[in-house]
Amino acid sequence: MTAPVFAVVGHPNKGKSSIVATLSQNDAIAIALEPGTTRQRQEYPLTVDGKTLYTLVDTPGFQRPRRVLEWLEAHSVSASDRAETVRAFVVQHRDDGGFTDECELLTPLTEGAGIIYVVDGSVPYSAQHEAEMTILRWTGRPSLALINSIGEDDYSDTWVRALGQFFQVVRKFDAVSAPFEQHISLLRAFGQLEPDWEQPLEQATAFLLAQRRQRLAQAAALIGRTLEDMMSFREKRTLTTLQTSELSDEELAGQLRTSWYHHQRKREQHLRIAIERLYEHHRVERQEAELEWHSEHDLFSEDSRKAWGVNRRYLATAGFGAGAVGGAGVDALTLGHSFGAGALVGGLIGAAGSYFYGDRLTLPVLNTGVLANGLRTATFGPVQDSQFGYVVLGRAINHWWHISHRNHAGRELLDLAPADNHWLEHLDRANRQVIHRAFERCRKQRALDDKTRLALTAAIEQAMSAYDNWRLNRT
Repeated sequence: MTAPVFAVVGHPNKGKSSIVATLSQNDAIAIALEPGTTRQRQEYPLTVDGKTLYTLVDTPGFQRPRRVLEWLEAHSVSASDRAETVRAFVVQHRDDGGFTDECELLTPLTEGAGIIYVVDGSVPYSAQHEAEMTILRWTGRPSLALINSIGEDDYSDTWVRALGQFFQVVRKFDAVSAPFEQHISLLRAFGQLEPDWEQPLEQATAFLLAQRRQRLAQAAALIGRTLEDMMSFREKRTLTTLQTSELSDEELAGQLRTSWYHHQRKREQHLRIAIERLYEHHRVERQEAELEWHSEHDLFSEDSRKAWGVNRRYLATAGFGAGAVGGAGVDALTLGHSFGAGALVGGLIGAAGSYFYGDRLTLPVLNTGVLANGLRTATFGPVQDSQFGYVVLGRAINHWWHISHRNHAGRELLDLAPADNHWLEHLDRANRQVIHRAFERCRKQRALDDKTRLALTAAIEQAMSAYDNWRLNRT
């Protein structure tokens, strides 16, 4: 079966490229405020597992629609020859420079593409738009109109009535915020317009739905591996007798602490990038500060504790008492509420005492040992508090949720502000237990076996679904 092709057409600067970026899952498409950014048609296939499901064609906007319509009307004999008249217009004018944009726009339609006509619902309907729509109707191609409101005013009701006179399907579609379900709905609508497209577009929707489920599972596995690494990581060093004599324990702890911090921050950043690439987001700009351990957004700040820490009631419903984390207070260890990596080891020695919550933290400590030939070993870590895992998990799932719901037309900074109450309370008890036991095992330096690792991944996937439902029900 031949994959369908859709030409996205309309007036300049009305969101055509944004529509293409969203429907093709391609954030590399140039989107600018000034008219005329797209000067030549560009094809963007949507491919899943090596199979092209359909192709979007980004086209220049109409520049002289009324002059084009005048030419068509002057050269057409009857309604039966209108599609041929459009082809004749393209052949006659494609090389003369007088109607370059219109020829680029109309060429894919003369070659069999369907029409996605994009209008800005925040501007009034005009006679110029009617000329555009009349030209498109002359092509005889299956057509769908999208109202993509860019400004604050709303003329969409007028647009719906006008577009309904020319197009078989009319939908409101915000290219930046439209949910995935609207994407699927558009494909199914197009499948009803052209019999030859019904089967390939049904396949396309099935592929996209399966891809979304697969991405959820892959993201859960990525988060699980990161948690295992970050919970159990130890910074190690072997020192000679000379190095031992030159460094005090406090200095050695400071050096290892800095390296431990660097690893944890880098590991979390790698997770973010991996999730973004999984969802084909390659150009995300994040709203986050370069955090130091003494920052107000520190790992140990009160705001951070409220954002991602779990309380005694949560642990109790998971089947664990407060003693499950040893001497650590269950409210204590948390990360910065902006999604920066946070100062994961900030204040792990006495200088940070003012940032601790009394004696409620069980902190990583420096451990030393003696080897043969006068060598000495030193280790820092692993983290001693399972709260650390909940904080990393919450931050990771929050980031995943924003990425999985982000359209590829979005160019705004990614704002990862935490939610206003703890989302894990919506996860069932059995999966809470799986997660907590895995955290306890990691912090005790016991490697996860394959069965436990798979159980943790499945529990994280359930947590992601619970978070998704919770966030969507809040709006």
